[in-house]
Amino acid sequence: MGSGQAVAVFGAYGHTGRFVVAELRERGYVPVLTGRDAGKLAAQSAATGLAARPAAVGDAAALDSALAGTAAVVNTAGPFATTAAPVIEAALRAGVPYVDVAAEIEANADTFARFTGPARAAGTAVVPAMAFFGGLGDLLATAAAADWTAADEVHVAYGLSSWHPTAGTRAAGEVSGARRGGRRVRYANGGLEYHDAELPVLDWPFPAPLGTRPVLGEFSMADVVTVPSHLAVPEVRTYMATAAARDLASPDTPPPAAADGRGRSAQTFVVDVLVRSRGAERRATAAGRDIYAVTAPLAVEAVHRLLTGRTRTAGVASAGAAFDAPAFLRALSAHLTVDLHR
Repeated sequence: MGSGQAVAVFGAYGHTGRFVVAELRERGYVPVLTGRDAGKLAAQSAATGLAARPAAVGDAAALDSALAGTAAVVNTAGPFATTAAPVIEAALRAGVPYVDVAAEIEANADTFARFTGPARAAGTAVVPAMAFFGGLGDLLATAAAADWTAADEVHVAYGLSSWHPTAGTRAAGEVSGARRGGRRVRYANGGLEYHDAELPVLDWPFPAPLGTRPVLGEFSMADVVTVPSHLAVPEVRTYMATAAARDLASPDTPPPAAADGRGRSAQTFVVDVLVRSRGAERRATAAGRDIYAVTAPLAVEAVHRLLTGRTRTAGVASAGAAFDAPAFLRALSAHLTVDLHR
């Protein structure tokens, strides 16, 4: 358990941030509420009794004050193209581990490109995309690959029953779209490629009880950054259930609504990962409920392992590189049903 250590949560009042705050408290940590909106922080502080420390991303002194006396920071505030670098820099100055839940492909690529050297030199752990998108797929791919250090292909298929995006998801999507000039992105030939081709619709054989479902191919998510950051693989493809892709694309789809006492929505998901190498295949699958809610135990388990010395590398590292993937997934048994099909 957390033994009362303080952990800063940047964007604590947001949809995912509130789940992270609740998970930290359940694990015995003391969240420090921080972010850009002083009014929302004050209201959250009054409701929870937790300390609030407002900080704009352009105010380094305020960020330093927000992290003072904390053991780690979790950044849940997008768009991460705006927030990641300033909060990472503050974490490096404070000498505390940094974890974020970024799903933005380019923002995650920027974190690896910009901070790999400084984080290693500082001896500070930086774990981007420690969330449903990016983190979970990477853990599953790493667990499936096992002793393989290289592969020919990695495929990550997302069987979401629906997708009611938060305002933060929509804002991040707009920023990413603008950065790409409206183009699409994929990971092929060992790197990110930008293109204008239409995405194919195909059938993906999800395990029972979901079964075969139509998915949108090359619907690239953060896994195209996290997986190849440590597994030598020239091609990483991700797929999205067509119904969920339509939900996300529609401006009329409402945000997620609580359907249980923990604030989770009714959305369910299956993540099916296939790794191929030299004619052999290995597979791993996870199933659960609410992609935003399940991000909280993913991020908090990462914080817990960082603070208890259970990491495999220093500096910037994705989930699969930083942690023992099978053990990490087993630790989430209260939130995920995981099957390693090897």
